[in-house]
Amino acid sequence: MEILNLIKERRSIRKYKPIPVTNEQLNQVLESARWAPSWANTQCVKFIVIKDPDMKEKLQNTLTPRNPSREAMIQAPIVIVACAETNKAGYKEGKPTTDKNEWFMFDTALALQNLTLTAHSLGLGTVHIGAFDAKMAGSLLEIPEGIVVVELIPLGHPDITPSPTPRKELKEIVFNEKYGKR
Repeated sequence: MEILNLIKERRSIRKYKPIPVTNEQLNQVLESARWAPSWANTQCVKFIVIKDPDMKEKLQNTLTPRNPSREAMIQAPIVIVACAETNKAGYKEGKPTTDKNEWFMFDTALALQNLTLTAHSLGLGTVHIGAFDAKMAGSLLEIPEGIVVVELIPLGHPDITPSPTPRKELKEIVFNEKYGKR
């Protein structure tokens, strides 16, 4: 599948079929995330694979009450918890080297883009979940100090694939030489 088509066709999936994800599929998805670029190759992103229905339900309870992905947490056969080491990406010798002091968020996003696109290429669906209580999730998962939970990603076979959402035209988001210059 051509990469641009893959990017254009990927959707946020919130309804899943009760079909297991194979270990081979799961490993391919995680392997693609492992190969994402990271700040100075710090590779600060970590993943927890959740298959246990009780833990998925507990994690579901960390989502905001109106989060549209609540059902996906239970329906999807797997929930991938993306975590990151703090004070590593964007740091050198323990000191920040950028004014973007949460660079681990960039590294995590790069890894999750690889993960979600690979999942889509395998016929699997995902949805990025960010509206949840990360500290509560971290407590449930016994996350050690220096690691934070960044995102939850249900993974499974799509039951419903939504239509594409409109995108702004390039002329609306691209400037030349200076911001606002067309």
